[in-house]
Amino acid sequence: MTRFLLAGALALCAAPALAQTGPQTGGAPAGEPQMNLEQKTLLRCSAAFAITAGEQARGVQSALAFPPLAQRGKEFFVQSSARLMDEMKLSREQVQALYKAEAERLQADGTGAGSGQKTMAAIMQPCLLLLDASGI
Repeated sequence: MTRFLLAGALALCAAPALAQTGPQTGGAPAGEPQMNLEQKTLLRCSAAFAITAGEQARGVQSALAFPPLAQRGKEFFVQSSARLMDEMKLSREQVQALYKAEAERLQADGTGAGSGQKTMAAIMQPCLLLLDASGI
């Protein structure tokens, strides 16, 4: 119970850093299912972990500043995927499409001069807290 409360509190604290940039329409982008804040956080953090783990494997200096994510990030990703499929009644392909779209948004948010590292750092800070709270 405490674990879920902590995860929920972290999700609420992380909301400003995890919020999408750009105009808000009040709903999900066309073709994407409605998600609550906790589900959006799982999606955003899983995508951030996957991007960072990939960059760590390639030796990208900014990614190496974060803890290694090859194992823990992958496990978080797997557990989050299963949870999203269960809670939202989605297929594996639908969840993969959500991750792909989220990863593209994260990478697009970091295209401005020097903003990529700051954007990822702002996202990773609350996501790493969520990862630690998950016990993975």
